[in-house]
Amino acid sequence: MVVDPKHASVNGRKRSQRPHTSPREVADELRARIRSGTLRAGQRMPTQARLADEFGVERGVVRQALHLLQTEHLLTNVSKGSPATVAPDLGLNGAPTGPGAAPQPTMVALGPRIATAFAAPHVEIDALCLTSVSLNLAIGEGLRQIHAGRLNPAKIDVRVLLPGRDIDLAFPVSVEDRGDDDPVQERWLAQRNAQGQVLRHNLLALRATHGIDVHVSFRALPFTPPVKLYLLNGMEALFAYYTLTRRKEEIDHEHLELYDSEGTQSMLFAFEQGAGLRDTTFVEQSHLWFNALWETISSELALTS
Repeated sequence: MVVDPKHASVNGRKRSQRPHTSPREVADELRARIRSGTLRAGQRMPTQARLADEFGVERGVVRQALHLLQTEHLLTNVSKGSPATVAPDLGLNGAPTGPGAAPQPTMVALGPRIATAFAAPHVEIDALCLTSVSLNLAIGEGLRQIHAGRLNPAKIDVRVLLPGRDIDLAFPVSVEDRGDDDPVQERWLAQRNAQGQVLRHNLLALRATHGIDVHVSFRALPFTPPVKLYLLNGMEALFAYYTLTRRKEEIDHEHLELYDSEGTQSMLFAFEQGAGLRDTTFVEQSHLWFNALWETISSELALTS
């Protein structure tokens, strides 16, 4: 939803009611006002009652939207009592979302975006990655908001593409060829399986605790992905390169030289549907690419040793 800030009720005008406006739409509009300067750093937000009247929604929808913006570090002091405040520092570490935002490390940028995605009634997350460590960590904020009662999606579908265990993995790998007994690759396999199992368990638990219709699927790729990709609700594509380094590390009491990439630090680039032809095309092509891999050369993945 796009609204000209000059028509916002923060300037004294009201709009007709929009009964089906979602928390994400409210958050998107308020985020746009913050970035445009209509709502300035340090300024108090309109009351939740005033925002609810403006957007034609219940206060709970506004409260969810404000909490989403708080997870993005754009608002502070979000509570049921006094109005929230626009964060005083909206520099690089304070604006992790939205098209045109500066790329940031995966661990900084991914969590707030997934929390925003969890505000949708039907959450759809597709991921292509090496181990799902970043995804597992980032999804925690969305889960916490569900358990806190701030978010209540009806359905969650998660699909994850990971490298298969029987391929000649390009990385992580020992610099010295260790054949089939490479402890670096054995550690990767254990991590891939453990992270996938935890991700699946935490999401499927929402069926019992909140009655949410949850589906989690994994498939194995016949190659090592040189990039990571996250697709959120068909609206956003987040893309990062795995940049390799050579380093020494102790594994199973043995000092080894290895080639590896710190995926949590990979710089994440965001592309959003509707943010221009370039972004829209990238999101659409990313979905086509992911679905093609899922439906053709990938295979069933069992998260076991």
